[in-house]
Amino acid sequence: MPTPPSPDPRTPPSNASIWNRVAQTDDFKKLLAAKKAFVLPATIFFILYYFALPVSVGYFPALMQRKVWGPVNVAYLFALSQFIVAWVIAYLYVRAAREFDSRAAAVIKDLGNLEAKGN
Repeated sequence: MPTPPSPDPRTPPSNASIWNRVAQTDDFKKLLAAKKAFVLPATIFFILYYFALPVSVGYFPALMQRKVWGPVNVAYLFALSQFIVAWVIAYLYVRAAREFDSRAAAVIKDLGNLEAKGN
């Protein structure tokens, strides 16, 4: 197997080396932690909420068949509520993403400052 050529110090850094520098910064690590702190609980909540309907229909059929308004029963309302929950989570993510975007812009700006200094 041939050995790869050694990097030429006169060539600009590759995307991989720039990415490695960004990935090691504290601001980037904090940004990833903030995203994880939102996305993971929101995802777990949504999955549990989503599967609560079929589980409830299977284990509590009398409750889920209870009429609420005309032909509409608890199961229909629960199913419709999943749309509302999805929209609320999306809205909350959009709000949180504004903060994520501003933090990402700061990371990019700091990277630009590092590149300008020649570090």
